[in-house]
Formats: sequence, structure tokens, C-alpha cells
Amino acid sequence: MSTPLNVLFLCTGNSARSILAEALMNRLGQGRFQAHSAGSMPKGQVNPHSLPLVRELGFEAADFRSKSWDEFAAPGAPGIDFVITVCDNAAGEVCPIWPGGPMTAHWGIPDPAEATGSDEEIAVAFRQAARRLSDRIELLLALPLDALDRVSLQRELSAIGTLADTATA
Repeated sequence: MSTPLNVLFLCTGNSARSILAEALMNRLGQGRFQAHSAGSMPKGQVNPHSLPLVRELGFEAADFRSKSWDEFAAPGAPGIDFVITVCDNAAGEVCPIWPGGPMTAHWGIPDPAEATGSDEEIAVAFRQAARRLSDRIELLLALPLDALDRVSLQRELSAIGTLADTATA
């Protein structure tokens, strides 16, 4: 595989989970995958509780923005190989028609932006979401992509989203 595969992580607001997934995939899959994120109804800003985790991965806050999934269905957008929804709302929405017929999967993750409590308790929720996403991304990275046919790859992608989470605080 000489060209990185493009992965689009979708969520409704594109402010927390999909942003974290984009950062994690770009770090863990560096050279093999290029991740993007978008939302069906983007909030217009990245959740500030996502930013410390993004920075820990070596990125700048300015590297990420909340944007519409329409950007990736428009002419001139990068070809997308995988579309992965990370929230239940986006999984149930009617998505644009993605050029090239990418593989799709749903990897539902509880929304850390709904966490309440102290800043420390909210940070724990964001870390748990990041750990769950990281676990699933690592499973995708471990797949023998060149050895799997399309049906087998689709089955594996979908199965990753149903695995029990191993994340802890």
C-alpha cells in the first residue's frame, strides 16, 4: 500500500468524538491512513475538552475544526476509503452518497461532551472516549488489509464496532 487510505470519522456535531478519532488515526496510522472528521450538523468549534488530548498526540488545536460532511461529498474532496460513524445519531442519519463507495461501519462511543461534574470528571470522560476509539483504531490497523476481500473487510470493520470496550479511567 503506497498511498495512505482515507478515513472519514462522522458524528453529528464534529466537536469531540470524531475529532479525537481523527487525531488518533493520524497519529497511530501515520503513513498508512489519513484521517478526516466531519459532522451532519457541525457545532462550528472543537469542544475545548478535546484539545488537551489532541495536544498530547502532538497536534495543535488549529489543526482541527468542526466542519460539515458535505465537504467530503463535494467535487475535489479527497477520495474516502472508509466512513466510520462514532455516534448513534450520525449512524441513523441519511448520509450523502460518498464517491467511490467507501466501506462503512458504526463504532458508537458514549458522548464525553455530555459528561457533567468537575473539570477532572469531564476530563476522565474524554479520556475514556479516546481510549475506546484508540482500541478500535488499533484493531483496524492490525487487519491484514491486503489479504482481505471486500466482504471480509466489511465484516471485520463492523465487528470492531461491536466489541466490548476495554477502556478504564
